[in-house]
Amino acid sequence: MKFFHLIFVVPVILIGCGRQESQFAVPAGGPASFAEARQSFRTHLIRRESDSDPVPEPPPQLFRIVHYDAPPGKLAAYLTPDPHDGKKHPAIIWIFGGFGNGIGETAWEDADPDNDQSARAFREAGIVMMFPSLRGGHDKIGFKEVCLGEVDDVLAAAEYLGRQDFVDPKRIYLGGHSTGGTLVLLAAASSDRFRSVFSFGPAHTVAGYGADNLPFDTSSQQELEMRAPVRWLQSIQCPVFVFEGTEQGNLGSVQIMARLSTNPLVHFHLLQGANHFSILAPVTRLAAKKILRDGGSAPTIGITEQELQEAFSR
Repeated sequence: MKFFHLIFVVPVILIGCGRQESQFAVPAGGPASFAEARQSFRTHLIRRESDSDPVPEPPPQLFRIVHYDAPPGKLAAYLTPDPHDGKKHPAIIWIFGGFGNGIGETAWEDADPDNDQSARAFREAGIVMMFPSLRGGHDKIGFKEVCLGEVDDVLAAAEYLGRQDFVDPKRIYLGGHSTGGTLVLLAAASSDRFRSVFSFGPAHTVAGYGADNLPFDTSSQQELEMRAPVRWLQSIQCPVFVFEGTEQGNLGSVQIMARLSTNPLVHFHLLQGANHFSILAPVTRLAAKKILRDGGSAPTIGITEQELQEAFSR
């Protein structure tokens, strides 16, 4: 299963008061947090989409198939095998781009360095990796919601991962690309479970993904708002690093979020000369090095523009 996600978001902007503002700016009197808002909201799906494809078998030396308990049922995931070295290792959950909610060969097959969506830098650095499938992705379990109920699946995957004997439950990270990058921002806004989060090429709202890819009523402002990371940035309680290239991708979305964010935990980085895909290999290598050094009682990861430019120029 390949995940070459080529859909980019057209930023939705309103002009007013002499400055640009997102239509998803926080309204007065609204919910205090994303978690609070989600408790009282139920999505209305106008299409119930669920794939029946089985999970492809991974190379056993790299991953094994596991099943974790999530609200729709037992969902499949790829997980690094136990190294049996008696140590507790840092671990990262990685969410692919695209709209399939499934997992597959992208996790291990060789790829062009300019478009390597495997995030292999983490496993090559010795970090435990988990690729969870999400509702509707395989075996007709649950229905796709696109960046809403999938948040609960990601959190359930983190709980499963934290119970593994070879994983340090206090050093679980989260990363994702494109639609996966959008989803991990919403997961970070919903829970403080993750030590740090890495979001590559996210959208500020799913509205620009197009009605063909969205199984809910896209005329509902509330449905869109509940899937708009820009609306919930203030709810994020862990360090979050957002990356995009300046050449192609969701540059406008990242600029909107950077302009509207008042949360000091959320860091935005635009890589000159890079695009939506070429940022992945060099920046995941840098992130992996940062994770290995992040061993204290509290998160210590920081990323500078100079480090990013050096990583991209190699």
